[in-house]
Amino acid sequence: MPPAPFAKIAVLGAGSWGTALAAWLAARGQPATLWGHDPEHIALLRATRRNDKYLPGTGLPEGVHPTPDLADVAGADLVLFVTPSRAIREVAGRLAAVALAPGAVLLSCTKGIEFGTGLRPSEILTQTLSRHEAAVLSGPSHAEEVARGGPTALVLGAARPETAARLQALFNAAALRAYTSDDLAGIELGGALKNIFALAAGVSDGLGFGDNAKAALVTRSLAELVRLGGRLGGRRETFQGLSGIGDLMVTCFSRHSRNRHVGERLGRGETLANITASMSMVAEGVPTARSAHALARKLGVETPVIDQVHAILYEGRAPADVLRDLFLRDPRPERD
Repeated sequence: MPPAPFAKIAVLGAGSWGTALAAWLAARGQPATLWGHDPEHIALLRATRRNDKYLPGTGLPEGVHPTPDLADVAGADLVLFVTPSRAIREVAGRLAAVALAPGAVLLSCTKGIEFGTGLRPSEILTQTLSRHEAAVLSGPSHAEEVARGGPTALVLGAARPETAARLQALFNAAALRAYTSDDLAGIELGGALKNIFALAAGVSDGLGFGDNAKAALVTRSLAELVRLGGRLGGRRETFQGLSGIGDLMVTCFSRHSRNRHVGERLGRGETLANITASMSMVAEGVPTARSAHALARKLGVETPVIDQVHAILYEGRAPADVLRDLFLRDPRPERD
């Protein structure tokens, strides 16, 4: 017997990824309510059926219904959270006043770690909306390519096999392949931490270092991801999959990567304040670096790449000095 389909889907967050997911669902006959916090932006989406601010060149199919009113999400049995990580607790708190369908699933598509609490997005959803099950979606998936129907593989995390099967049935399509896992911690940590390493890869690009240096940096970043992610509850095999090495590769090398782009500009000598002021979208590696650095210090885990990214972002260190320090660390076996 096939898994039960979802009757009403809502996507919270009208940025690039939220728009791409809503458009992808609607193009396959699944209508989606697309909520955004800015009424003017939503009015423009309704009028033009495009989201040129966040996802230029992508039209909205008829099945996408933009709204600035969270009450329009009422009755949804699947809610995709695609807000910036810093906003997920606030939006979840507001959603608590909205009557979702009994048994509604909350699918986090947000990549980050809350500063202070160290909580992952799904943990925030479980804490705030405890009556509903939280699941996660991650993997190497730039919005621009998903919106165009480019081949993409994702991983869905859910504690209950029944929920994983329902989500997999929804997201499996001709150009999109969805795998499942019950390792929510590993999936979310891979998606969050790789953004920090993409900042470092961008710094390397901005400084004009070559492929050798970048390959070394990304490889050691993977070792660091496994080390810290494992202490935080993720499984090694998850970090070797789509939400680990897969997402790490695409984010460190892609021209679409906001985090790599921010790192490159830092490497060229621009200030973080000027870079972020010029961007309409969030580079999640910036706040996540602060959260991960604090967690690593608390747990006593060695994280040289995260430490040096934190030093650039929050301690005023020069990018060239930071990259030099990484290569001048004491020699050690590769397994460390």
